[in-house]
Amino acid sequence: MSDQPTQEAITAVWRHESVRLVAALARITRDLDLAEDLAQDALVAALEQWPDGGVPANPGAWLMAVAKRRAIDQFRRNDTLRRRTTELAHEAATRGEGAEMPGPDFIEDDVLRLAFLSCHPVLAPESRTALTLRLVGGLTAQEIARAYLVKDATMGQRISRAKRQLADAGADLEMPTGAERRERVGDVMAVVYLIFNEGYAASSGPDWTRPELCLEAMRLARILAGLVPDDPEVLGLQALLELQGSRLPARQDAAGRPVLLEAQDRRRWDQLLVHRGLAALAEVERLAGTGRPVGTYVLQASIAACHAHARRPEDTDWAEIARLYDVLATVAPGPVVEVNRAVAHGRAHGADAGLAVLAVVEADPSLAGSHLLLAVHAYLLERAGRDAEAAAAFRAAADRTRNDDERRILLGRADEIGAPRVSDGDETRPQGDR
Repeated sequence: MSDQPTQEAITAVWRHESVRLVAALARITRDLDLAEDLAQDALVAALEQWPDGGVPANPGAWLMAVAKRRAIDQFRRNDTLRRRTTELAHEAATRGEGAEMPGPDFIEDDVLRLAFLSCHPVLAPESRTALTLRLVGGLTAQEIARAYLVKDATMGQRISRAKRQLADAGADLEMPTGAERRERVGDVMAVVYLIFNEGYAASSGPDWTRPELCLEAMRLARILAGLVPDDPEVLGLQALLELQGSRLPARQDAAGRPVLLEAQDRRRWDQLLVHRGLAALAEVERLAGTGRPVGTYVLQASIAACHAHARRPEDTDWAEIARLYDVLATVAPGPVVEVNRAVAHGRAHGADAGLAVLAVVEADPSLAGSHLLLAVHAYLLERAGRDAEAAAAFRAAADRTRNDDERRILLGRADEIGAPRVSDGDETRPQGDR
């Protein structure tokens, strides 16, 4: 095997296995920093050995076995941890290098354990988000810094400080139970949602999507729904991620080019995920009938369900979507909700109605560095027939995005505006769905 294919294989394996590797090692060592160091040591070993020996049949288990051997060596240098050495050696001997990585356990899942730890109440909200994206999402400090428009060093310090705070507080690596678990569920849902979004629409870099992040977020959402089966919002999160995740196979064409929502071949949507999402939403409706309140995830899942029910883009019930966004804007007001509400109103009631909604948030400082506002503004201007203004807005949005594929889409839209329009009332132009 040549070095280049091997390097690509190592990169792919690392993206798929690193989070579970760190999570399992954190459970074993009770030390986040040591767990990350051991995982990196295993990666270095792969870089050194796989080019000559080839990629093992079970690369995840190979990495785990190497990391555990390094952990044993580390513990042997510390006389106070002889008991842990014996336990680890016994586990390595009984499982072996070729054993499968541990499957998800509905109570003791290692990655979910990390998510609950990252959402410890001792941490400030911004630190929880950063640490979770680093540990559970597997993003680098540089990627997280770009997503939050801060310097790399600042984000690195924030993550390091969060780890120190957890250590100083003696934070327990065990899964919380009872009331403590319920208190953290909301924060865990928020970071699972963030991880999914980063996978569904990468904030920066060459990739349009990062499916492995979406798959992990969906897996965690299902486990959460099993842990708290009577919470409509937890079920709403599961429904939302399943329905959104169902579109992943259709978000790129055969050549790997991005495909926006209304241009997608809906036959390629994953029907199993659609079924799971609608089933979770049906359970939410049953619980709502008992008087339990619903929130933002349920509303967003209901919007996604409108798209899932439409066999063709032109069958989409935009009036219902606009109504749901109106409700969402009252439950969880914010500039991003308003931008999406503008799209919905533009589709349901005409471009001018969408532009009127958008005008209210155009001066919001939180959107100052974002391409989203400009992209939606361009889309609505195009629907209004104001092509010259739309083209300029698309180019301005392209200048602001940090995702290579999205930049190409926005510039392509700007170039296409000069082509003859099908009709002034064309209802099939894709919205700026990411």
